[in-house]
Amino acid sequence: MRHGKKFNHLGRQTAHRKAMLSNMASSLLLHKRINTTVEKAKALRVYVEPILTRAKTDSTHSRREAFKHLQNKEIVTELFRDIAPKIADRPGGYTRIIRLGYRLGDNAEMCMIELVDFNELYTNEGTKKTTTRRSRRSGGAKKADETSATEATSEEGTETVEATAVDQAEETPSTEEAADDATETEEK
Repeated sequence: MRHGKKFNHLGRQTAHRKAMLSNMASSLLLHKRINTTVEKAKALRVYVEPILTRAKTDSTHSRREAFKHLQNKEIVTELFRDIAPKIADRPGGYTRIIRLGYRLGDNAEMCMIELVDFNELYTNEGTKKTTTRRSRRSGGAKKADETSATEATSEEGTETVEATAVDQAEETPSTEEAADDATETEEK
């Protein structure tokens, strides 16, 4: 009976499963995202997230523990050099699983597992906007005020041209009224 045994064996023996998860973790850390089945991705998430948590503290012991699981020193150096500084302030949840559909051959549900901080579409790091303060007190903000003032005057300028044209039309009589006035003065 398998009462209370919740560990997914993925249809493999222990040594095969550990080697597969180690290789998948190395590929994930190297490429930042991989495509696999949903069940393997869920098993990989449980395998790789403690390694990423351990990588936050750069010590000899944590490097040896990471090497014990990954078995590749180039991947371990990349983990501690590139990945650890980016995930340093994240309290957990370093990976994201995005479902992609079903595989054509055996209809297995496929997904993409990726490191959260390395996706440019979801992070705001690639699209940072530079904001300027618009205050009248500081000297550096005068340029921003001048540009906004020129924009405002250009917008107001079109409105004032239209307004002056309407005012002039109201003040000056129309040509018909001018002609009537001229005929009245001639008759007198």
